[in-house]
Amino acid sequence: MKKFLFFCLFIALLPAVSRAQINPYLCCEDTCRHVHGIDMSHYQGEVFWQTIGDNTNMAYVYLKATEGGDRIDPRYERNIDLAHRHGLKVGSYHFFRPKTNLQKQLQNFKTQCLACEQDLIPMLDVETTGGLETKEFCDSLFKFLQLMEEAYNQKPLVYTYRNFYNKHLQQKLDDYQLMIAMYTDTIPVLADHRDYTLWQYTCKGRIVGVKGDVDKSRFVGRHRMKEIKFIR
Repeated sequence: MKKFLFFCLFIALLPAVSRAQINPYLCCEDTCRHVHGIDMSHYQGEVFWQTIGDNTNMAYVYLKATEGGDRIDPRYERNIDLAHRHGLKVGSYHFFRPKTNLQKQLQNFKTQCLACEQDLIPMLDVETTGGLETKEFCDSLFKFLQLMEEAYNQKPLVYTYRNFYNKHLQQKLDDYQLMIAMYTDTIPVLADHRDYTLWQYTCKGRIVGVKGDVDKSRFVGRHRMKEIKFIR
C-alpha cells in the first residue's frame, strides 16, 4: 500500500505529458469532456469499487446479470451493491442466446435485474446468431426485446458490434438505442448511417481498482445519461 501511495504522489507531481507516458491508467476519460462508463462481469474478478468511485471519472457501469436460460453471473449481486454504494449509476445486461427458450431467458434475467435496483435501462448483449439464418435470428431477437419492454415498461438498450450490426441488423433497430462496440481510434459509422447513443471503444481499458482489462464506453455526440435513465 505504501508503494502504491508513493507512486500516486510521484505521478501527481509530474507534468501531464510525462504522466501520460508513465501512467497506464491515464486515459481518454481523464482528458476529455465525454461521459464515460464501463461494462463489468465476473471476468474482472475482485473489483475495488470504492477505488473506482473515488478515483475515476467513470459515471456509469453496466453489469452482466445473466446469460441464456440459466446462467447467472456469480459476482452480479456483490457488484451491483458495491457499485451503488460508491456512487456509480448502474444498469444490468443479459447475454442473448437466440436458440434458447425466450420465456426462460426472461425469467432468468428478471430474477437478477430487479427494477428497484436499476438506474439505467436494461441492456441486451447481442453478439451471436446461434447458427440461425438472419431472418430466424431477428424473429427471435425482436420477440425477446418485446418481452423485455413489457417486463420493465421501457425499451432496452441494445449492445452489439459494428460488423454484426451491419451484417444482420441494419435498418431493423430504429426504435432502440444502441451501444456499438468497435475498438478503433475514431467513432465508427454504421452501414445505414443511423445515429447511436454509446460507443464501446476498447476492451482493454485500464482502471484503478481492477487488475485486468476493462470494457470502456462513452456517449456519442449530444447523447446524455438522461436518455438511458431507468423510469420507475
